[in-house]
Amino acid sequence: MIKYLDLKAINKPYEHAADEVLQSGWYLKGDYTRRFEEAYAQYIGTKYCIGCGNGLDALTLVFRAYIEMGVMQEGDEVILPANTYIASILAITENRLKPVLVEPSIDTLQIDDTLIEQAITERTKVIMIVHLYGRCAYTSHIGDLCHKYNLKLIEDNAQAHGCRFVESVAVPQQQSRTGSLGSAAGHSFYPTKNLGAFGDAGAVTTDDDELADVIRALGNYGSSRKYVFDYHGRNSRIDDIQAAILLAKLPHLDTANQRRKDIAARYEREVSNPLVRIVQSDRDCVYHIFPVLCERRDELQQYLADNGVETQINYPIPPHKQKCYKEWNELDLPITERIHAEELSIPCHQALTDEEFNRIIDLLNAFYPK
Repeated sequence: MIKYLDLKAINKPYEHAADEVLQSGWYLKGDYTRRFEEAYAQYIGTKYCIGCGNGLDALTLVFRAYIEMGVMQEGDEVILPANTYIASILAITENRLKPVLVEPSIDTLQIDDTLIEQAITERTKVIMIVHLYGRCAYTSHIGDLCHKYNLKLIEDNAQAHGCRFVESVAVPQQQSRTGSLGSAAGHSFYPTKNLGAFGDAGAVTTDDDELADVIRALGNYGSSRKYVFDYHGRNSRIDDIQAAILLAKLPHLDTANQRRKDIAARYEREVSNPLVRIVQSDRDCVYHIFPVLCERRDELQQYLADNGVETQINYPIPPHKQKCYKEWNELDLPITERIHAEELSIPCHQALTDEEFNRIIDLLNAFYPK
């Protein structure tokens, strides 16, 4: 069986990091957490990295902090892509803010920036972009809209560690990493991510001094000083074991991402079956997920399984069709619904061998159901 993601092989070189923390006798808010936050902020290109419990908490804490700072209030609107993972939306509604869903482009699978301006109202305070599948969702037009309407730009960078926005290929210094493009960004280090921990972990990156201070306090029960509580906070902290593992992995992230890019380039060049659509990326991509679109997706998935290839569907039911958001169930979002009905994720990771992805290419090209 060709695994969709071989975490055992990917993580084996970093098992020593957990042992180091166990031997240290200090497991929370220690030296490994401090060192990882400093290293990750430097890597992303921001002043601050604040570790927290998971990626959902990271986004939730950003919105909560803006409310505490008076930047936002309950009922304000946040524009975001309709085809995102539901965590992006949960962070908004948990803070009693209003999500405004905008269709993606079928050519990029990212939010269609030509549709954003018509969704802006006097209650709009934020545009949230989601670097879904590891693809850069940012465009200069989105930046211009934020400037024109005085909106915060928040990035959901849960799937795109190491991805870049390239303003000009000819001017390398104009390349900025996702997670540093807006006012703040939420990051997830769930084990399956390109930079994955051995359990749940997340972080916020930002250049905003006040925002960083408020988020750090909110994630520590609302406390910035021991036993002094300025906010109704929560317990959302990264532990030192996860921080140590991430710190050990971080220097190797770009190399691992390049291997994913090399495999993806082969898929893009060599999968020629008209039934299997490869959505080429016109922006940088670190291929957390390699999606293909197929009208006969379920048959394709079964065919690959029958031939020893594990796949996933990301994601079978769009957010606006979920029971928890039943008030949206009648929304007409055909592009989003098409993506969710046709998307199949195939293996694309650094532990995949040449023999394995050659086999996957051959199988995709041979898929012609009756």
